[in-house]
Amino acid sequence: MDHLKRKTQIHIQPWTDPYLELLFRLNAPEMLEHLGGPENDEQVEERHRRYLRLTEDNKGCMYGIHFEGIPEPVGNVGYWDSTWNGDSIYEIGWGVLPAYQNKGIASAAAAAAIEEARKQHKHRFVHAFPSVDHPASNGICRKLGFTLISECDFEYPKGSFMRCNDWRLEL
Repeated sequence: MDHLKRKTQIHIQPWTDPYLELLFRLNAPEMLEHLGGPENDEQVEERHRRYLRLTEDNKGCMYGIHFEGIPEPVGNVGYWDSTWNGDSIYEIGWGVLPAYQNKGIASAAAAAAIEEARKQHKHRFVHAFPSVDHPASNGICRKLGFTLISECDFEYPKGSFMRCNDWRLEL
């Protein structure tokens, strides 16, 4: 019941230019501890451009997460085309600002993004690759009904490998 209540308190909106400010706020050491650390300003701006192109190029969608009663976005979530073990899949990822964590926002936003991915009828599976050392993101995968496939080495950021869990959900 709590999950359903939280779901009604958030909404996601497709990525637009004003979300660049959010991306800079999400680019904090405590937010990227499990993802290789913060990026420089140029890298953040390039990430923003990639997020904008996702929808334009029909390769997925990134969203800003909005929480009822809070005027500014509190995080991001999105899915994008990827290839994993020779299969075409969607990959999904999310981030919620520290002040809004542990409120069910990330799981509700990820559930909403998964519903949007389902509507595309493009890929059979969506995968998430949280670090094995990131209990919160692994917990979200578990809560949303993903199946843990295995631990794996995953390249992120480019040129750097990290130990992750491969979670898969059938769309």
